[in-house]
Amino acid sequence: MTSSPALPAPIGERVPHRRTRRLAHGRGRYVGDIKIPGMLHGTFVRCPHAHARIDAIDMKAAKSLPGVVAVLTSADIAKVCKPWRGVHGLFPSLNAPLQHALAIDTARWSGEPVALVVATSRSIAEDAAGLVDVEYTPLPAVADPESARDGTTKIHPEFGTNVCLAASHESGDVDAAFTGAATVAAETFRFGRHTGVPLEPRGLIAEFDPTERRLTVHHSHQCPHQMQNDFAVLLDLPEHRVRVIAPDVGGGFGIKQQLYGDEIAVCAASMLLGRPVAWFADRLESFTADIHAREHVVQGRVALSAHGDILAFEVDDLHAIGPYSQFPRSSAGEGRAVLTQTGAPYRFDALRARATAVFQNKGMSGHYRGVGQPIACAVTELLLDKAARKAGLDPIDVRRRNMVRSADLPWRAPTGVVYPRLAFEECFATLEAHVDLVGLRRDCADARKNGRLRGLGLACFVEQTSRGSGFYGAGGVAVSSRDGCTLRLEPNGAVRCLSSITEQGQGTETGVLQVIAAAVGVPLDSVDILTGDTATSFHGGGTWGSRCMAIGGEAAWRAGRALRAEILTIAAHLLQADSTALDIRYGVVVDAGGAARMTLAEVGAVGHFRPHDLPGLNPQLVASASYGPDTPFRAGCGIQLAVVEIDPDSGMVRLDRFVVVHECGLVVNPLLVDEQIRGGVVQGIGAALLEELLYDSDGQLLNGSMADYLLPMAPELCDIELLHAHAAAQGGDDLGIAGVGEAGTTGASAAVLCAVNDALFARGVSIAQIPCTPERVLTALGVI
Repeated sequence: MTSSPALPAPIGERVPHRRTRRLAHGRGRYVGDIKIPGMLHGTFVRCPHAHARIDAIDMKAAKSLPGVVAVLTSADIAKVCKPWRGVHGLFPSLNAPLQHALAIDTARWSGEPVALVVATSRSIAEDAAGLVDVEYTPLPAVADPESARDGTTKIHPEFGTNVCLAASHESGDVDAAFTGAATVAAETFRFGRHTGVPLEPRGLIAEFDPTERRLTVHHSHQCPHQMQNDFAVLLDLPEHRVRVIAPDVGGGFGIKQQLYGDEIAVCAASMLLGRPVAWFADRLESFTADIHAREHVVQGRVALSAHGDILAFEVDDLHAIGPYSQFPRSSAGEGRAVLTQTGAPYRFDALRARATAVFQNKGMSGHYRGVGQPIACAVTELLLDKAARKAGLDPIDVRRRNMVRSADLPWRAPTGVVYPRLAFEECFATLEAHVDLVGLRRDCADARKNGRLRGLGLACFVEQTSRGSGFYGAGGVAVSSRDGCTLRLEPNGAVRCLSSITEQGQGTETGVLQVIAAAVGVPLDSVDILTGDTATSFHGGGTWGSRCMAIGGEAAWRAGRALRAEILTIAAHLLQADSTALDIRYGVVVDAGGAARMTLAEVGAVGHFRPHDLPGLNPQLVASASYGPDTPFRAGCGIQLAVVEIDPDSGMVRLDRFVVVHECGLVVNPLLVDEQIRGGVVQGIGAALLEELLYDSDGQLLNGSMADYLLPMAPELCDIELLHAHAAAQGGDDLGIAGVGEAGTTGASAAVLCAVNDALFARGVSIAQIPCTPERVLTALGVI
């Protein structure tokens, strides 16, 4: 292993995340804390049917309730809000139906908003919503992916099909590879639909000033600049007169990175009424109205040579996306990830991959932590395990034999993706130094001999992070791949930062503070940061795709070095010294011997108040930088290992050990990185064992509450052991950071399901569906 790049403190220190921001709007740390005089409250009337025609809406009783200001329908909202389509220029064949903030004549999922009640209090609005009488004619519902693809019932008759998008990719001689293979393993996988369940539900406060036609939105969202653009375009407002403020957001996970009809309806209500309007989803509402993800049926097979070389993969992915393509990013992401990341950690020559996204009468589906990467990882790893066992080979040895090595780089995969840098050799070495794999496998085998169902699963994964503009920008989608940072030296020697990153609880602000402190040479406590406000920062991407530190951190580093250079130029002039012989340490300008010469407060005072002492310099004491990668993505990679034991009587799966080895370039804050990965692992474990949104054949959600939707809690988990492998620097910029936000989720489900099947192999059965519920385990065992 090589050591991590050496950079100044506090980079590399385990600094706890600090809520240090000073909010520019001064109204509260979270959206729910904000109170605005004259603020009204909204509640939505939502369709109870999965598919229904709206015949009539009787609002008389609701409007007569004291305190009700308005009951708005789609016709009212349409006066100020345009409809939209979730298109993507790279997929011209994508069928994107027209979407409206409120359903017009037909509702297409149970929970779709039909009317908005606005009142002086939330309780009054909720009471009035119960008085709105909507007459519906139920229509046939399409619930499961296969029925949707068959297309007997058309959700959008104008397209003549329920297929939103069909895409494919083929390289190499796939048929010859399978014909000549010594071993072929095939399986049909089913992945359960689930959702993000952030601690803070979605919500916003829209405040429209009709005198200036200016809209201010306090929004629990990951991407404020994206929403500034979306609101401006759809509400027909000048973009510079739309301000979106995303204060500290209580979790996002992708659930808060798109436009929702209910949210823009609140903005439209404020414009129509000329008063601030607030809406916050309750938890029951969130289960039906928030973005869902990961409902896939994947048919896959893999071909191995007699020596265990991977010859080819073939996958056919069917992805159910709900009734519309999400806006503005479209619903191409999950299927695209299956196409491009099947087999990502391994060398092979041939691939045939198809992905089909279909409409259905369930809640909207979109981007959730990892997008489709966990699907591709699980399909790859489970197929390899099955093929290895069928061939009588050790599954771990098959992985070692086929993994992409440093000598293969840059590796052009059969998917067409080029990986300039992967570090699986370093990851395997780190894993084997920490875990006795031979002994662990022996312990599992001995347990199975004694009748216990104990198994070990291993998943290699690649996480594509920090995307460039080649996907959204090239597709004509107004989503930024850049971020920016402005730094200002204050008269007291402190540094103020304005950054376009956003804080969702992942600790990015603290990481950026560390980068700035190291870049300038000041104590961490002397740096203050403002984020999440479109009125104060660069136009930037915000939080999505594991990008904030890799892109926003790089911008902060460059701005910091530029500010440092100007400080040293001023100090050199005042000290009559060469600037190259000076340095800044802990907020003090020092000479080559380390002796203190002047403080940054002294530099700031001269620059701000006595610039006449600096003839010809014209001090700015401000530095800005914007950064966006010029590559499609930056790859992190790793290995996840799970050990489970199954109770054959109850079907319960107990997680006994979980190890993650990860490589992500420079680690700015090991504490925050470790907890990011652990949090992602927990969500992956939830998908593998517990989480699933269950619908009946009529498209009705059956478990839309915290009492019925199972989330992983401490008793279901074991300690998650974290190890960081180190490889050569990422290259391409100064810091060399790869994102980590989705790494844990990408490989966790695969590792757990591989361990479950390792345990079940002794009984000659297997499971190819997640979550691995007790009922499904007992069914596999033949107990029920």
